[in-house]
Amino acid sequence: MTTSDHTPPAVARSCGCPDFVEARLALSRRRVVGTALAGGALALGPSLTGTGPQAYAVTGRTARTLAAPGGSVLVLLSLRGAADGLSLVVPHADPVYYAARPRLAVPAASLLAPDAMFGLHPALAPLLPMWQAGRLAAVHATGMATPNRSHFAAMEAIEDAAPGSTERNGWLNRLLGQLAGESPLQGTAMGNQVPTSLFGTHPAFVVNRVDNAKVAGTEEDGRRLASLSHAWTGSSPMSRAVRDAISGAQTFGVARDTAAGTPTPAYPGTGLGKALSDVSRIVRSGVGAEVITVDQGDWDMHTDAGTLEWGEMKRNAGDLAGSIAAFFADLGPAADRVTLVTLSEFGRRVKENDNYGTDHGFGNVMFVAGAGVRGGQYYGSWPGLQNTLDGDLLVTTDYRSVLTEIVTKRFGVSVAQVFPGFSPQPVGVMA
Repeated sequence: MTTSDHTPPAVARSCGCPDFVEARLALSRRRVVGTALAGGALALGPSLTGTGPQAYAVTGRTARTLAAPGGSVLVLLSLRGAADGLSLVVPHADPVYYAARPRLAVPAASLLAPDAMFGLHPALAPLLPMWQAGRLAAVHATGMATPNRSHFAAMEAIEDAAPGSTERNGWLNRLLGQLAGESPLQGTAMGNQVPTSLFGTHPAFVVNRVDNAKVAGTEEDGRRLASLSHAWTGSSPMSRAVRDAISGAQTFGVARDTAAGTPTPAYPGTGLGKALSDVSRIVRSGVGAEVITVDQGDWDMHTDAGTLEWGEMKRNAGDLAGSIAAFFADLGPAADRVTLVTLSEFGRRVKENDNYGTDHGFGNVMFVAGAGVRGGQYYGSWPGLQNTLDGDLLVTTDYRSVLTEIVTKRFGVSVAQVFPGFSPQPVGVMA
């Protein structure tokens, strides 16, 4: 296959699917309000930080001691907007792929790390050393048990990970309940909202940048901090949330004092690059963070997904690969205890549309990188593709089976507690 001679628009961008935009807005409103009602939530707004909303503390208990600084760390990287797994990990040996995507298909000769069926998108080149070193793997045809093409509903369902349950309790929050540590930063989300995966009764801390996680005006005057703490000595959920927010901001002082590393290659100057740079500081500081979430958006490419030469896929995939590669280089020795997994709410249709893009689909791909990974391999059972208007990549591996291997191998927890009622199938991606 050859790439198209289509001339790209002056500015290539995703279409801004109304469902995706509304999903992000609705999730933001629902998470903050719902958490305030369920267990206590506090935004450290202008009166505390001096710079607008920067952090949340979410709690159902009061954190007291740090987790072991040398323990395992899980980083969940959510590809928001439904990433096209068929472009990230290309099934080059399935002839339907090229027939269904005459303009968007990635030429087989350009793929990285090809095997008899799959190959990596060329923009993932920064990750090739990790793949060759056995520290990165891909699991294809993953997803939920039943299709759900609504961004909002799918985001909620895949992060709750408990079909049929009426409890507002994400799978990472249930994982926190199985861990021994009680650092206020044990569960940390990089961003400005509480992800569904961390929503629940156990403490979580949300911050957009490490350097902003502070109670402004108290650094040089301990009396102001003591007065603020005293003002919230009550037993109400909001009082507990305020105290945990203060505790989290104070604990974050160690992370703020941990200098940014000098990884090779350098982080991309993107939101994801900056977030993973901060995650590295958090991990290397030893503040007891064990579960950390990060988002990368703009994967909803109904238009201008592009070719090898231009488009949103090339840009997003390059950002993803460059940021992850820099992150593991930056971690240094701490990389031996960090496992990163990517997850997207659903995949894209097999057949390209008329706008150099793809529409909402079903099955997808997950990447697993770092500690404990049996890397350099593609996992999963390939179902074959269908070149029809409504044809989807079918799901043959429930995404919870991949997550189960990670949390049981790295944390030794009970799958019944983290994924209630679920019977995982063996994947083999974790040692």
